Amino acid sequence: MRYLGLDLGTKTLGIAISDKSAILASFYKVLRHNENYSLLINELRKIIKEEKIEKIILGMPKNMNNTLGPKAELSIKFKKDIEEKLGLEVILEDERMTTVSAEKILLEGNKSRAKRKEIIDGVAAQIILQSYLDRKGVENGK
Repeated sequence: MRYLGLDLGTKTLGIAISDKSAILASFYKVLRHNENYSLLINELRKIIKEEKIEKIILGMPKNMNNTLGPKAELSIKFKKDIEEKLGLEVILEDERMTTVSAEKILLEGNKSRAKRKEIIDGVAAQIILQSYLDRKGVENGK
């Protein structure tokens, strides 16, 4: 089973993909958007077909006190759009601190500021997806 991990930002959508055994998440790409989710849905449709994706893991930006803010509401709306238009299950995964973790990884990798800005949401999507895969593996005794 292959999974797609998504990190929805205000201007970009970070995308990560799992390997076929659903053990390892990898950076896939970053799509730019202007909150036109129809265009994003069309791009996702292509990726899903091309990569044979069966489930989507979408980052849920909760506040540190576990409440939901405006960004979380956007993720919930995006989840509903994906499920309605693409017919795939979308699982919301807590994404608190993923961007901070992604920034740290990119800094340790000596990426320039411009390069970090370009790919950070994709790396955050990779962290979101890997977190889900790791938890799922532990639950299944892997």
